[in-house]
Amino acid sequence: MALVTLNDIRAAATRILGDVRRTPILDVSDLAERSLLLKCEHHQPGGAFKIRGASHMLATVSPEALARGVVTYSSGNHGQAVALAAHRRGVPAVIVMPTTAPAIKIRGVKRWGGEVILEGTTSVERLKRAQHEAATRGLTMVPPFDHEAVIIGQGTTGLEILEQVPDVGTVVVPVGGGGLLAGVAAAIKQSRPDVVVIGVEPAGAPKMSRSLAAGHPVTLDAVSSIADGLMPVRPGEITFAHAQAFVDHVITIEDERIARAALWLFFEAKQVVEPSGAATTAAVLWPVPGGPLAAPKGRVVAIVSGGNVAPETIVGLSNA
Repeated sequence: MALVTLNDIRAAATRILGDVRRTPILDVSDLAERSLLLKCEHHQPGGAFKIRGASHMLATVSPEALARGVVTYSSGNHGQAVALAAHRRGVPAVIVMPTTAPAIKIRGVKRWGGEVILEGTTSVERLKRAQHEAATRGLTMVPPFDHEAVIIGQGTTGLEILEQVPDVGTVVVPVGGGGLLAGVAAAIKQSRPDVVVIGVEPAGAPKMSRSLAAGHPVTLDAVSSIADGLMPVRPGEITFAHAQAFVDHVITIEDERIARAALWLFFEAKQVVEPSGAATTAAVLWPVPGGPLAAPKGRVVAIVSGGNVAPETIVGLSNA
């Protein structure tokens, strides 16, 4: 399987320049009492890094196909990104979301004119419905993570980190299906092989760590986590190949620490972040003894994404 190249990612950075923000790096090391710089992807349009991959993929689709419309399946943030990218291009977008999708994410899709279809609770169920819609309506599929164009777009995050923090030693990346991890690791390792790349996924959805241990993508029987954006039951074939090639470690984090980190980000760092976006911060703040973040290499950058969280969710975390 061909891996994305550094030139691919550099070209994408130019291609999506008008669609995405160069998000800030926030140094909260003094608050954390350890090296911790936040790459604030929750500041992106749509509230997550997903706009990078969605915009890049739509930029590669022919005008004729775009005119017919696009479809995707998403727990929320990718769906909002596709709806937003499509809206900017005057393109119809159909978003298949789980029946358990947070209302704030459904509203986000509808805000940009996306048609919402609620289907099942797993990524497999959403994929089947999206495939049906694509076949019957002639829509172009925009996968949430397992597509070269999407991975290339997400990889632009890695390029920015290297430019903004030239002396970075460790980059910590949240892992759902692995699109962000694949793109960021490809960008970083092909630029600076010395930088350590660590993926973080919920303990209740360890699809990438289990797959790396098995040597091939595996499908989990069930997943459970407060981090709804990190809960695919299986990594992508392409994202898995990139993780094998470029990622140093993938670790898991319990929901209790994810919740604490979301509250820490809110009260201490003054950042409004959903549980999925707080997983990397949790892994840095409270590292597993003997784990790769117990004594990380150099300055640590944690990617924070996304920021689509309702006030009642923050209150719920406080009362947990």
